[in-house]
Amino acid sequence: MMKRRVTKNFLLGSVGCGHLYPVSVQSMTNTHTANVAATIDQILRLAEAGCEIVRVAVPDREAGEALKEIVSLSPLPIVADIHFDYRLALLAIKNGVHGLRLNPGNIGAEWKVKEIVKAAKERNIPIRIGVNSGSLDKKFLEQYGKPTALAMVESALEHINILESLNFDLIKISLKSSQVPLMLEAYRMIAEKTAYPLHLGVTEAGLSERAMIKSAIGIGTLLAEGIGDTIRVSLTGDPCQEIKAAKHILSTLGLRENGVEIISCPTCGRCKIDLASLATEIEQKLINVKIPLKIAVMGCAVNGPGEAREADLGIAGGEEEGLLFVKGKIKKKLPENQLVHALMDEIDKMIKENENK
Repeated sequence: MMKRRVTKNFLLGSVGCGHLYPVSVQSMTNTHTANVAATIDQILRLAEAGCEIVRVAVPDREAGEALKEIVSLSPLPIVADIHFDYRLALLAIKNGVHGLRLNPGNIGAEWKVKEIVKAAKERNIPIRIGVNSGSLDKKFLEQYGKPTALAMVESALEHINILESLNFDLIKISLKSSQVPLMLEAYRMIAEKTAYPLHLGVTEAGLSERAMIKSAIGIGTLLAEGIGDTIRVSLTGDPCQEIKAAKHILSTLGLRENGVEIISCPTCGRCKIDLASLATEIEQKLINVKIPLKIAVMGCAVNGPGEAREADLGIAGGEEEGLLFVKGKIKKKLPENQLVHALMDEIDKMIKENENK
């Protein structure tokens, strides 16, 4: 297990933030928050997908008033996303949110920030400071000429100093950018300057595969260095897809267990079975399996048996036939058209054994 950066630790609702807790998965609803039914429906789907913290936009009083019902119905801690209006922050706190995402330097007069901090302290509500390269304060853009890692860090430190001056330290920080190298540099820099938990993300990553690749590189690189305490994979569209990608990143690094992991070879001229179809069929059949299982689907006798032996279960193909492995040992040789059925039988046995523990 990689060594995590040592941070301050606290609870956001029921979820721990900091190095003493597992890295948690976060997302944000894209419904109109005032539409309670639609927002709760999305939160429930996010929870089912494995989300652990959810953020909702609070652009106006109507959304702020809806938070009371949303918080009461949500199985996940709710973070209110607030910009500029201190009254919305106070309303969100009054209505039971578990966290705030706001930048105190953008709230206005000092007394307004004091009011928010006083209310947050009374309820032990953490505040996430979020600096994005695309919305960097004008004074830092003028000073540095463009968004830079140092500009982002100095902006974050300015917001942190405001909260610390009011003796508030339930702080989490994010320094997001759509440019992965800039995001990496900024997080590494802030990690050396503070001990607050960090929320990782590549903002505005875009659509589908490209966005997932950018997020995996950015978030995964920092996590591999021990940096990061909560993560969000920002994808355009259904936020439930973000959870799947985030969980894959964490499981790949060994930071969280995430259901079934399928290992399959890329195939080459030695492969004598239709491995792609086999792997796809197996993946679809196992999509809802929650227990951690490592399944090897290999195509030939060179690397196949070795990889299959390292998995909980596996198949290794030959010419129109293959071997079934269970816990590293060959169980039987089967025709190609029986491999998936035999593998699923063994998986069902393991699931039942797990349920009976």
